[in-house]
Amino acid sequence: MRRSRLVNVMMAAGMCLSLSCEKRSTGDRIAVFTKNQTNPYFQSVRLGADNAAKQMKATVIHYVPTKPDSIPEQMSQIEDVITKRPDAIVFIPVDSQAMVPGVQKMNAAKIPVINITDHSAGGDLVSYVGSDEYGLGLVSGRYLLEKLKGQGNVIIIEGVRGSHGSMERVRGFQKALEAFPQVKLLASQPGNFQRLQSLQVTENLLQAHPVIDGVMAANDAMALGAIEALDAANRKALVVGINATKEGIDAVKSGKLLATADFAGYLQGCVGMMAAIRYAHKLVVPKEIAFPSAVIDATNYKDADIPDAQRECPPWEAVVKP
Repeated sequence: MRRSRLVNVMMAAGMCLSLSCEKRSTGDRIAVFTKNQTNPYFQSVRLGADNAAKQMKATVIHYVPTKPDSIPEQMSQIEDVITKRPDAIVFIPVDSQAMVPGVQKMNAAKIPVINITDHSAGGDLVSYVGSDEYGLGLVSGRYLLEKLKGQGNVIIIEGVRGSHGSMERVRGFQKALEAFPQVKLLASQPGNFQRLQSLQVTENLLQAHPVIDGVMAANDAMALGAIEALDAANRKALVVGINATKEGIDAVKSGKLLATADFAGYLQGCVGMMAAIRYAHKLVVPKEIAFPSAVIDATNYKDADIPDAQRECPPWEAVVKP
């Protein structure tokens, strides 16, 4: 399995992450922008970035809004990073459209920008590192519907309505539903990628609908919020999430979560950091680095169940093929 091979490489990679091992990074300063402190996915991204930087002897400056997904705060942080002038920036916009002027400001300051996770809708980007969010929604939605044997009632818990990532994941869910005409979509409502909000949305939907057989959640945090609501109501339904965060993997392991689609947050942090350092050293960086859509369930979660303390970033050549 492709994922298993990659994990094996990661576990073996205590070596140079590779500036092709011809150049070692000494003293590079890389700024990393993530969206919030509340979503475990971004903790995985930061862990990957920190591990890659440590292995490549770089220094990381983290920028995280104190208010989750705050556009004004991230814009203020961009003003700050421009004054600090790092060698490169690994950037997740809190909003793909609204942060374009911020990307343009970093461009005007001639600081290279590596965009990861959420596509920026504009600006000059060295590279985009991420996964196909539509594909993640499609494979996780299809997995759930197959487990339901093509029958029953389902709900969708969206992320932030209007955000590119949420729209793509929901589009994937909806595409999966097209192949199962006997499954009824009861509702599709935003949980804003937050566990508590998803719990509240699911509680309301459980009161409105006496039979819910399946839940498609646009991230693991919301999937777990939906499970909490189901447990509190003494109701049963199959639930899938997206991101393959540690809490998602733990829930798959315990049997509470049916499956999660792997958004490769840790790898995105690793590779985004490696790409930033490579570019600072005038080495080749592809315009796009995409990870495949994969479902993690009870049959294969062990490949992803790696304690944070044991995680290593893979060598560049193991992830980015010439």
